[in-house]
Amino acid sequence: MKQDIHPGYHTIKVVMTDGSEFTTRSTWGKEGDVMHLDIDPKSHPAWTGGQQQLVDRGGRLSRFQKKFSGFLKADEKK
Repeated sequence: MKQDIHPGYHTIKVVMTDGSEFTTRSTWGKEGDVMHLDIDPKSHPAWTGGQQQLVDRGGRLSRFQKKFSGFLKADEKK
């Protein structure tokens, strides 16, 4: 294995959307950095069954919905 080509593996703190936090090891950031999650298993519709709304940061979600609205029409005539 080649020397000095792999990223550093260190400890970081991850803060979930509800404020809970845990410590893990990662190659992200630097030793002791804090990663704040926008979407996690407690807030993502794939895990929650779709009861919570996604946060629209910078209008990305609304632009996507506008661009693809009507893409799949449910009552399309055959």
